[in-house]
Amino acid sequence: MPNNFAHLGLIHLILPQAKIVDARRHPLACCFSIFKQHFARGQGFSYDLADIGRYYVDYVALMAHFDSAIPGKVLRVFYERMIDDPEREIRCLLECLGLPFEENCLLFHQNERAVRTASSEQVRQPIFKDSVEQWRFYEPWLTPLKTILAPVLAAWPDVPDIGESNGSPIDGGQQRGST
Repeated sequence: MPNNFAHLGLIHLILPQAKIVDARRHPLACCFSIFKQHFARGQGFSYDLADIGRYYVDYVALMAHFDSAIPGKVLRVFYERMIDDPEREIRCLLECLGLPFEENCLLFHQNERAVRTASSEQVRQPIFKDSVEQWRFYEPWLTPLKTILAPVLAAWPDVPDIGESNGSPIDGGQQRGST
């Protein structure tokens, strides 16, 4: 869910050895996906593009704070890289988590276990690239979002220096596949 990042400080205090994965997607793709999803409850920010943009900027700033406050605890995984080469990214993710790779990780769509998330239909299908650039079809209508996300978009996929406005230190995190 879109709110999990807000609890990282508490999670770290309760489980200091926990490894945290920040699954990040292109800001416009992520925000547009939130906008078109009807959440049952608790996501009041998701019905207005400007509100979504501000929420995403706050998310990036808070994650940048955690990069600085608890360095090396947050592993950033990029959705687009996962889509491009799932086996490589899954192997790297599991290695960072200290877990063995299993072929079933690539066959997640064959699992018959119950799924209760906004992506419940997608997890029953193999990975596909169709939604990666879907936001571009709606770009003319995303101006309020693009305006608010400007510092995040300018730095993508790096962490922008937006911490001064809210006092969050920016130091950069452990980013999977960074060059």
